[in-house]
Amino acid sequence: MVGLLDTSVIIDLDRAEVFDQLPEETTVSAVTLGELAAGTSLARDRVEQARRQFRLQQLESDFAPIPFDVGAARCYGQIVASIEAYGRSQRRRIADLMIAATAMSRGFDLYTRNGDDFLGLEELLTIVVV
Repeated sequence: MVGLLDTSVIIDLDRAEVFDQLPEETTVSAVTLGELAAGTSLARDRVEQARRQFRLQQLESDFAPIPFDVGAARCYGQIVASIEAYGRSQRRRIADLMIAATAMSRGFDLYTRNGDDFLGLEELLTIVVV
């Protein structure tokens, strides 16, 4: 099974306890690249910005990011409905939910460090907390 890594996993990818729990075949969403690009632009100093830019470029060369396409958009609608039915707001979590929709549309497992971000979605896709 392919594992789609959310942004929290990518940030901690160099940690052995994270890396060792990942499946052999992994990918990322283009939404994750957007989050990392935003983080690069928002870095407080040039050294941190350079570090983040290097990580982003490395990610771009290591993975072929999965786009947020029409299939993912349809899944996003289901995900928002599930989140709201679970009693949670989808506001401030749009990027996370778009990443989940990308995984759902492809039938991939979603790997995350923040399982609480995806509570209420267990019926729609497999979420693996690492």
